[in-house]
Amino acid sequence: MSVDLATVKRVARLARIAVSEEEANRMTGELNGILGFVEQLSEVNVDGVEPMTSVTPMEMKKREDVVNDGNKADAIVANAPATDRNFFQVPKVME
Repeated sequence: MSVDLATVKRVARLARIAVSEEEANRMTGELNGILGFVEQLSEVNVDGVEPMTSVTPMEMKKREDVVNDGNKADAIVANAPATDRNFFQVPKVME
């Protein structure tokens, strides 16, 4: 796959990027180089290769999933003008 000058200008317009004629010509070459590299990577046989997150095998750190109230109810309502058993009290609005 290759990119031509019209495609570069169209993508720049869609991205709302002002690109001069000289910059568009330069970007055409750069984008074709990048796409060539990606095509080269697709030639590599990766059958049986597990996806990895690091070059060294490691176990992801996980915390225990425990449901709790955070023990912060008092701190949350501390500055409220009116509370009742850790709930905010607000005046009724009747319209």
